[in-house]
Amino acid sequence: MEAICTSSSSSNSRFLRNFHIPTYILLPGSEIDTDNADCPICPVLVFINSKSGGQLGGDLLVTYRTLLSEHQVFDLTQQAPDKALRMIYVNLERLKLEGDKLASKIEERLRIIVAGGDGTAGWLLGVVCDLKLRLPPPVATMPLGTGNNLPFAFGWGKRNPGTDRCSVETFLDQVMKAKEMNVDNWHILMRMKAPKEGSFDPIAPLDLPHSLHAFSRVSTTDELSMEGYHTFRGGFWNYFSMGMDAQVSYAFHSERKLHPEKFTNQLVNQSTYMKLGCTQGWFAASLFHPAAENIGQLAQVKIMKNGHWQDLSIPSSIRSIICLNLPSFSGGLNPWGTPKARRSCDRDFTPPYVDDGLIEVVGFRDAWHGLVLLAPNGHGTRLAQAHRIMFKFHKGGADHTYMRIDGEPWKQPLPVDDETVVVEISQLGQVKMLATQDCISRSISNPLATGSHHKTDEEDADEGDDHSLHSSGEEWRKFGAAETFKLPNGFDITHLS
Repeated sequence: MEAICTSSSSSNSRFLRNFHIPTYILLPGSEIDTDNADCPICPVLVFINSKSGGQLGGDLLVTYRTLLSEHQVFDLTQQAPDKALRMIYVNLERLKLEGDKLASKIEERLRIIVAGGDGTAGWLLGVVCDLKLRLPPPVATMPLGTGNNLPFAFGWGKRNPGTDRCSVETFLDQVMKAKEMNVDNWHILMRMKAPKEGSFDPIAPLDLPHSLHAFSRVSTTDELSMEGYHTFRGGFWNYFSMGMDAQVSYAFHSERKLHPEKFTNQLVNQSTYMKLGCTQGWFAASLFHPAAENIGQLAQVKIMKNGHWQDLSIPSSIRSIICLNLPSFSGGLNPWGTPKARRSCDRDFTPPYVDDGLIEVVGFRDAWHGLVLLAPNGHGTRLAQAHRIMFKFHKGGADHTYMRIDGEPWKQPLPVDDETVVVEISQLGQVKMLATQDCISRSISNPLATGSHHKTDEEDADEGDDHSLHSSGEEWRKFGAAETFKLPNGFDITHLS
């Protein structure tokens, strides 16, 4: 990114006014500032995970609060994003009803910056979707994690950013110039049969990703919750993966929790990740991992076709499966690649678009298989493109597997008796992302991609299958990343619906 820092304090002040939001907009009850009646070109709210990137998150928080209003910059370790956004949007609605034109303009132009790992970005995106705002703000993702797949997919890079004044001003300039891009949301629903005796929470709440929640912690009246089952739901924007790759990621995150002092440098973190890939046997999976842990042995996989679930054949050697929405995985690699219509095995596949309602399903045998992604046109084993996909686990040789959503892994118990574990992934709406000119993601509405073949399957959206976990109830349209959005008495909810 080209630096935009200036030596003149007056020029610098004029530049920062492009992003400044008056305090009375952010804090209900504050005195209205008539001296700043002009609407900023690019009003921003900044959400930073101060624990991401070692010391970088904390340093970045200080710099942003120095340059912008302190009330525009939120530390996600101290305040959840749904509470901050709820307060601001309720205040915006009140001011608009009172005739405040500046409030209306700020709502129209507002943009969000989120700095943290992919899990932090997914948490923020889930909250924005759950709040059902009339004008949901587009989101820019600042790389501040280990993989940084989400930022890379939209042109924000993979390396952790500088935390000095000049670096932050340069990033703000990029945010102001960035273009909006629609991106598919993916809803994940997981259900496990509860044991017949005793109380048992199968997964500790702290072990789950931010964007995956137990129904009991979201809504007590959820139509998708079933008696006798533990039910979880959430959302993701980049990928869901299961198997060996998630196991390595789980080992890395577990080690970082135990020894956070060893994970303060991005290069060191990536080196540690590679070492764990070796020690976990990912490079010699055929020797260290029994066939019972292969995906085809662990689960029955189905995809929705023409309104009915159909079995998806998984090669017996596949030990890792990825459901991919963006062309950025494991540090920016593209497992799907670009299918060629002239090849018979690719004839039913299309290039990956981020807004086509289809998710790409890719398999890998081991880490050596994954190295093909480093070669030009390299890709994994393309299995399917689907509007919906389901994994049904039954009792078998393994008592657990590993799963991962947008960089956040967890250890998933599997049935040991007559229980059944089901995971269903479905396309659910879209979110607005901010993309730079270096964006690698492709959109069906992007003029550069209009000449490419695009497959649609209207019948895939048919929800009539009795065995589906889907429900037409209101709760289906939530990710569970935020509490139910409620306005004070006297406000018209239609303004925010």
